[in-house]
Amino acid sequence: MTFSHPFWLLLGALLGAGFAIALARGLRRGRAALLAYSDLPFLVAATGARFDPARAIGIVTVLALFGLAVALAGPRATIAMPVHGTVILCVDTSGSMRATDVTPSRAEAATAAVRTFIDAVGEGTRVGVVAFAGAAGVVAAPTADKDALRDALARIPPPNGGTAIGDAVAAAAGQLPSGGRRTIVLITDGVNNSGADPLAVAPQLGANGVEIDTIGIGTNDSGQLIPGTGEEASLDEEALREIAHDAHGTYARAADAGSLRGRLDALAQTTTREQKKVDLALPFAVVAGAILLAAVAAGMLAGRFP
Repeated sequence: MTFSHPFWLLLGALLGAGFAIALARGLRRGRAALLAYSDLPFLVAATGARFDPARAIGIVTVLALFGLAVALAGPRATIAMPVHGTVILCVDTSGSMRATDVTPSRAEAATAAVRTFIDAVGEGTRVGVVAFAGAAGVVAAPTADKDALRDALARIPPPNGGTAIGDAVAAAAGQLPSGGRRTIVLITDGVNNSGADPLAVAPQLGANGVEIDTIGIGTNDSGQLIPGTGEEASLDEEALREIAHDAHGTYARAADAGSLRGRLDALAQTTTREQKKVDLALPFAVVAGAILLAAVAAGMLAGRFP
């Protein structure tokens, strides 16, 4: 929590302390005067009392005064607020996704993780799916219908071909609305070797308010070869980090199916929430004012205040 005018906190603390001291002195003087004209049974009853209404009213009043000081200090808090944005999942279907260093295979693990994302994402968020290999294609246009999205996963093509990351990101951007919370989640295991340069596309999208979160799936130096070729299945983590950085997103490495599902589950929460600063001055003022009025009313009824 931050404060626009923190000096009010010090002033509130000083006023509260002054009120508490004055109240304590007043109670002591009143009790001394009563005891001076009381008999022994009254003295025993007075000193044995465990609950003093005046003291309780005084404590509540001090808290209320400090609450008003907090309101005047201009409190603000950053809170994660739910938003109904649009998320496009870009799923790599290049030939290297057939590698089995991630069980049962990178491709099957990616599909299962996408299903986890769909299950976990907040209601009302529109989700779309883009599959890409040497080219990119829309598997599911953005929709809030989770059943339709689950059915669309069967249309993700089998792994084959090159890796056109830039084309995938551009195709995903074409499915996004012009405003609101817009996010692209890129799941890939490869190095861009076809189509547009993703390092040129990402900064443009980031400048337009689109977030790109990247996930690298697989293991480097695993000895896994791209089926049908003699090339080793590798991962360009540096490029994925740069893509995420340029579009205000995050990068994560998923070396197994469990961590991939966990990352997609986490993104299902963060991509549907937005950090917003909330002004808490009015709630503090209303609550503290109501408590102060209640304390004054209680004091008047108890004959403690004039």
